[in-house]
Amino acid sequence: MSTALLQSSLSPTTTASLLTVPLTAVPAQTLKVSLSGTLIQITLRQRSTGLYADFDANSTRFLSGVLCQDRTWLVRDAAIGLPGDFLFADTQGQQNPDTTALGSRFLLLYRPGWPS
Repeated sequence: MSTALLQSSLSPTTTASLLTVPLTAVPAQTLKVSLSGTLIQITLRQRSTGLYADFDANSTRFLSGVLCQDRTWLVRDAAIGLPGDFLFADTQGQQNPDTTALGSRFLLLYRPGWPS
């Protein structure tokens, strides 16, 4: 499923372009990406109960231990302080992400800004 099809399946309010954050299929990883002019560090950890994410920006932890689920926004509120929101999307169905197929079947998508 393409990113355009994922966009259309999310909701009518998701009109901004979604950017794909590159991931590898490993059980624990930390990556730094520059998004919306902010250096964001994302840490992913696979546990027996699911995949969890931490978000840092400019050396400050904004979110910790967020459960990653298919097509569920992870940040959800501009007041958190991050410049946009993230979600995982299953390109082959509607399973919650796990590390066995990160970056291929399970994409991490970024939506810059916040809807009005």
